[in-house]
Amino acid sequence: MIKWLTILFALFIVLIIILADIGKLGIIGFVYSIPYADKVAHFILYGILALLTNLTFFGAFPFQSRTRIAVITCLILALLIGLEEFSQRNFSIRTFSLSDLTASYLGLACFSWLAVKTKK
Repeated sequence: MIKWLTILFALFIVLIIILADIGKLGIIGFVYSIPYADKVAHFILYGILALLTNLTFFGAFPFQSRTRIAVITCLILALLIGLEEFSQRNFSIRTFSLSDLTASYLGLACFSWLAVKTKK
């Protein structure tokens, strides 16, 4: 069950990225009118993705160290998130933001820590 939730949530984030890249966020675009709301969104969305991904892999590899799994998962997600943020320089309606990237990475770290601390 958690695996499918993780997949659906990842697809949801991909959809948001695609819609932002083509300038079709629609109602979700109101977030940009609220100060720092986009930073909070980065923190929460990527944090939840990290939490779900970690919990999925904890279940898939029950005899591996949870900390090791979380570190590997975080590094892979951090690379993908960094690539996505840097790719925004290729779209005229998007801009690279170090503060967005920082919020995303903080979400990864905090929610991954939370995943490691959850009981088995």
